[in-house]
Amino acid sequence: MVFERQAQICKAFASPIRLQILDLVSRGERSAAELQETLSISKANLSQQMAVLKAAGVVANRRGGKHIYYVLTFPEVKEACQLIRKVLAAQVEGAYKMMQ
Repeated sequence: MVFERQAQICKAFASPIRLQILDLVSRGERSAAELQETLSISKANLSQQMAVLKAAGVVANRRGGKHIYYVLTFPEVKEACQLIRKVLAAQVEGAYKMMQ
């Protein structure tokens, strides 16, 4: 069960647009309209991406009047994304050193 949930979360992280969304909401609550505008994506595309992130349990939403706002469910999501970027930086640095 744990590995299945882990795979679902990793699948949610396996999209550049979803990673951008996570980065934006990791800085604080964001409205759907703000996310659409910042990412230059359609409402339908944002809805699809958010459905994946919500199913994985990494974001939550609330309605405020006519607007929908998104937040990270756990601060550890931000930490996980930062850790993945550190691994990427180490890979790039390692490849650079090998080329010298």
